[in-house]
Amino acid sequence: MLAMVGGKAAGLGELVRAGERVPDGFCLTVDALAAGDIPERELLEAYRRLGGGRVAVRSSATAEDLPGASFAGQQDTFLNVDGEGPLVNAVRDCWKSLYSERAVAYRATAGIEDAAMAVVVQRMVDPVVAGVLFTANPITGCRTEMVVDAAPGLGTAIVDGTVVPDHYVLAHHSPATARNGWLDAHQLDQLREAGARLQRHFGAPQDIEWAIDADGVLWLLQSRPVTTLFPLPPDTGETRLYLEFGHIQGMLRPCTPMGVSLLKTGAAMWFHAHGVRDALRDPLPRLTPIGGRLYFDLTDFVRSKFLRKRLRTSLEVYGPRVRAAVERAMDDPRFTPRRGVPFRLGNTIRVTAKLTPSLLGGLVSSLARPDAARARAYRAVAEIRHRTTPPPEPATALTRLTWVAEESHGVVMGNGMLGLLGPLTAGIVSGTAPSALLDGIASPEELDVVLGGMPFNVTTEMDLALWRLAVNAAGHRELFLGLSPDELTAKYRAGELPDIGMAGFLAQYGMRAAAEIDVGMPRWEEDPTPLWATIANYLRVDAPEQAPDRRFRQAAAKAEAMIEELARRTRRTRPVRGRVAVFLMRRSRRLTGLREIGKFAWLPALQLSRRQLLLAGEELVARGLLTRADDVMFLDLQEAISAARDGTDYRDLVATRRAEHERELRRPTVPGALLSDGTDVETLAPAGPAEDGVLTGMAGAAGRATGRARVILDPADAHIEPGEILVAPTTDPGWTPLFLTTAGLVTETGSPVAHGPTVAREYGIPAVICVRGATREIKTGQLITIDGGAGTVRIDEPADHSAAASGRNP
Repeated sequence: MLAMVGGKAAGLGELVRAGERVPDGFCLTVDALAAGDIPERELLEAYRRLGGGRVAVRSSATAEDLPGASFAGQQDTFLNVDGEGPLVNAVRDCWKSLYSERAVAYRATAGIEDAAMAVVVQRMVDPVVAGVLFTANPITGCRTEMVVDAAPGLGTAIVDGTVVPDHYVLAHHSPATARNGWLDAHQLDQLREAGARLQRHFGAPQDIEWAIDADGVLWLLQSRPVTTLFPLPPDTGETRLYLEFGHIQGMLRPCTPMGVSLLKTGAAMWFHAHGVRDALRDPLPRLTPIGGRLYFDLTDFVRSKFLRKRLRTSLEVYGPRVRAAVERAMDDPRFTPRRGVPFRLGNTIRVTAKLTPSLLGGLVSSLARPDAARARAYRAVAEIRHRTTPPPEPATALTRLTWVAEESHGVVMGNGMLGLLGPLTAGIVSGTAPSALLDGIASPEELDVVLGGMPFNVTTEMDLALWRLAVNAAGHRELFLGLSPDELTAKYRAGELPDIGMAGFLAQYGMRAAAEIDVGMPRWEEDPTPLWATIANYLRVDAPEQAPDRRFRQAAAKAEAMIEELARRTRRTRPVRGRVAVFLMRRSRRLTGLREIGKFAWLPALQLSRRQLLLAGEELVARGLLTRADDVMFLDLQEAISAARDGTDYRDLVATRRAEHERELRRPTVPGALLSDGTDVETLAPAGPAEDGVLTGMAGAAGRATGRARVILDPADAHIEPGEILVAPTTDPGWTPLFLTTAGLVTETGSPVAHGPTVAREYGIPAVICVRGATREIKTGQLITIDGGAGTVRIDEPADHSAAASGRNP
């Protein structure tokens, strides 16, 4: 009856049906209030049957108390309503709160287009103590703990946040122990038992409002799903530790099931080609999608006596919070070290024996002749692209899907990638080794300058090519700034825009997109809307010194000058080590830019796979097995093949997965380290000292910048003014076109070797990464100062001044 009585009333009715003690009451349905006219006669008759007296009038919207949105406090509740006239007024005001500014904004944020309101009227309980019970810890996510907050009198003060309640943490299966407070051990056990019953009944963790009256009777006032918990990892019967690694690729959004499936397919082909046995069964058994995010099961590595000490160094790239979280887990007795290693030594020996000769040979030859090595790498990319060919037309859905599963990654994941490993490794070595060789002679900031304006990076070249489109569009500035990106896309498809070179750009880079490692994500060739938004941003650059190509050339000139300076400095102090470091720095200017080329070589296989998947999806739609072509992205490869071969109807499964995916898209934060009981390990860390107005993260790219913040959650259709500082959850190559006009970068996640800070260093802009809650703490328009060397962000003015200062709404 959810559509008739709303979430709260439906939940209360279910509590009654389950035999729980709930205050008597009745509900005015959605239909009764649909016209906004209160059915006074029926309302007052029901009130008299209830016995009159004091009642609570409570909202019950159809979008309220649902698994995806709680609507806690978004609509109004009226307590101690006494008398017929006040009741009618309270019901009317409660109904009107559906359309309050905060409720409308909440629905928009939750992706809910519309909702209707019912109203619950219940007899008031006079509590001695009341509060809230969560059957899972809402702060840490732990599913084996319950949390109780309690205060004297009505529990509304707890919900409103106007009192400091007693706080209790209860183990699911252990009796409570007494301590001074508003609740004794018996009452806590009552609450724990009630929570356990309701969680079993509803099949999910619950947020329960309760009250205990003067007679010691426990009343349940509400039970709704806890909407903020991150999904649980698979149940393996033991405690395990998972590490989120999507943010290393600049991807925090959930990956589609087909995206995960194709990642494993490509890995299977690579392992099989390089001598790993059993690779086709599950090539990445430790890759575990949780909430659609990509997690690595780190448990066996943490438990390995041989590997756990070495983990500390390798975790540097994950940032200080995740590294500290994993180090805390190492002290947990559940992860006591054991003998052995978590992989087959035979497979490791075979892969090492096969790759080492070509890797070492490629490394040496690349350092000796970098230009020739770079040319070989480009030829390898072209060869991979040329040899990755889809099945000939016409083709059935089964043929297309079989090609994706068995052939799409065969070239790039076979020997095709070997031609890239030498130059890639040489670029990494030449870019990172000087920091060790020049320790104590050159600062990290100076070494970052050496990496500025790095040539031969396919992502940088793409961004500058997009800038050239903006230069071409400058003669039609009013047109490109006067239309929205969506309108520009429509006109481009209709052939109604001036030719600025977009077709050529898409021919070369149309396979790219934000979160491009997920085959479920549309490519720019399908939807160039983000590109029009970026071109509009570039057209707002009116200061010549802010032109991206000029900034890039300046960064390159500073890099060359810094190498000369370090060469002079080292001749006096460390002549031998200095010569080696300078040699490597000069080589890095010719090789390190290739760091993106491996992924770039992989993208054509993803692009062609996506095309074939969508064509197969169209056939499955025609056969009534899917609703729309891109539904195929919410199946894995074997499920899609089953649909094509056996006629399996997956529409219900797809609808469920798509709804879960869209719900996860709205999740603002993702645990970096997660236990199998749902605990976000980072939340267990004690809070460190913080300076007022300063957010601390991790150094990403050296330098300082002061500017207005621009908080952007999605690069599609993003608007950023020249000189603003970009504040984002994360970044990947799909974000980097925004870097060309920004003064600096702040991200909530990341790694010094991830795309965002690396490209920031190459562009010569400062970057601070791993700033927890940055997109919430910082408001668009606020003046902020970032220090990329210290890893700090200073908020120079409060949020309420930022709008006036910037001329924009924060």
